[in-house]
Amino acid sequence: MAHGSRPKRPNTQQNMSNKRTGTSGNPARRHTGVSKNPAHVKPATLGDWVSGARLRTLPLAIAPVAIGTGAAVVASGPGIFHPVRAVLALLVALFLQIAVNYANDYSDGIRGTDAFRVGPARLTGSGAAKPATVLKVALVFFGLAAVAGLTLVILSQHWWLLAVGAVAILAAWFYTGGKKPYGYSGLGELFVFVFFGLVATLGTTYVQVGTINTESWLGAVGIGLISCAVLMVNNIRDIATDAAAGKRTLAVRLGNRAARVAYCVFLLVPFVIVGFFTLFYPLAFFTFFMLLLALPAVLITVTAKTSRELILALKLTSFAGLGYGLLLGLAFAL
Repeated sequence: MAHGSRPKRPNTQQNMSNKRTGTSGNPARRHTGVSKNPAHVKPATLGDWVSGARLRTLPLAIAPVAIGTGAAVVASGPGIFHPVRAVLALLVALFLQIAVNYANDYSDGIRGTDAFRVGPARLTGSGAAKPATVLKVALVFFGLAAVAGLTLVILSQHWWLLAVGAVAILAAWFYTGGKKPYGYSGLGELFVFVFFGLVATLGTTYVQVGTINTESWLGAVGIGLISCAVLMVNNIRDIATDAAAGKRTLAVRLGNRAARVAYCVFLLVPFVIVGFFTLFYPLAFFTFFMLLLALPAVLITVTAKTSRELILALKLTSFAGLGYGLLLGLAFAL
């Protein structure tokens, strides 16, 4: 304390105000609750709801099913295909991805995280849709995923997979939901790798042929890492706003530079796996054409200075993941 200075008195009036309003020193807590629907905010349109489904994330639901199905063809023999089970596995993945997107919209909105958002407005956080309505839509898609999954279990008779499905739904909800969402603690990439890489790919193979082969395992690792890359580049864009909202994603924990390096590793290592597959499946070589999307995405992410550039990298990464899954799956099947 400097000589002659007087200690600051606590702002009792402000503290009492904070107690009455439920605010605190945590920015995320200060912005709890969604914004009220002011007159200038229009109710959500059909286009807003479609946007809320975040269609650019759906390729990462399709890719693991494609790889898993191709691996199943390898395991069961040439020309043997299980179209009904493959379609059901795809529906589970798609419905679950859409459900988690709406659930994130709801949870981030009521938590106040989206008060710091600089990207496209969300349904809940913007006040365009009531939180209860967004939650109901999320639950509907969780229900559709459960119905498709139950049908798949009945057909395959692998009843223990019901437990896997239940865990997947819980993981989807607690990504941003609940009192301590793991997505706010830097564990998002780990769970994305497990559920949208390993579980989705290996599960697709297993329900079709009752076994898991090397093609499925390595393909699952590859697409799981690309899924992590998608989440990472999205979170790199939001480092500043997430930190302000108290959301400690892996990108926030690593810092800007290290997060960009991690993104490059996530996106490029899967192509090393492709190199291994070309020794046994010549058609796997065509998967390298996805580097035409992946390499520009890496360059953009490493040098990006604006959110718009990172959004472009996000789109390129998503499409690279889709092409990776489709081409590698076809290489196995053909």
